[in-house]
Amino acid sequence: MARPRKPLLSRDRIVGAASALVDAEGLDAVSTRRLAAVLGVSGPSLYNHFRNKDEILDAVADAVSVQVDLSMFEESDPRDWRAALHDWALSYRAALAAHPHIVPVLARGPGRRPAGLRVADAVFGAMVGAGWPPAQATRIGALMRYFITGSALGSFAGGFVDDESAYDPADYPHLGQAHLLADRRRQVDDGAFEVGLRALLDGLALQYEEYARPAAPSPGRFDD
Repeated sequence: MARPRKPLLSRDRIVGAASALVDAEGLDAVSTRRLAAVLGVSGPSLYNHFRNKDEILDAVADAVSVQVDLSMFEESDPRDWRAALHDWALSYRAALAAHPHIVPVLARGPGRRPAGLRVADAVFGAMVGAGWPPAQATRIGALMRYFITGSALGSFAGGFVDDESAYDPADYPHLGQAHLLADRRRQVDDGAFEVGLRALLDGLALQYEEYARPAAPSPGRFDD
């Protein structure tokens, strides 16, 4: 009988294997040697698809960006700019929360990654279309990325241990309940994100009145 053929090596197979390694063990687990062993191929065969490890990690990051919902930024979508930013932020954070180890790569920005660039293009285009000046639309895109990726880089609640004796009231008089936070990680972190997002959007809404409203006509001038 003929021996079964090995699946052909492809970019998708490499990215899938690298994504699984990153999710399970972190960025340091990815190397061309390790990936070749996982895929059952020789190391040099990977270089037919990627030049180096950094390109592979970029592709893994872009595969996460593909998961972010951008439908709220389409012209046919009825949501206003604020609701669009809110819903997009939730989708973006959910994608990062599912793949937290790749967040440091995403936090560096889109570079040349197609899906990451589509995200940036959609946000910028929607903000300009809503009446924000281009410079301010750029700042909003940057601000949202700082906030979302920052929230995904670590857990506030997860930063406390569940040992009550770790927080002596003589030293930390206001942390008497801090040992309970670890067990409520999801509730605390999700709530904190929603509070911060609402505050951020409230602030932008105040600025929108300043930036997007038509300029008042100057005295003594006729304007169309």
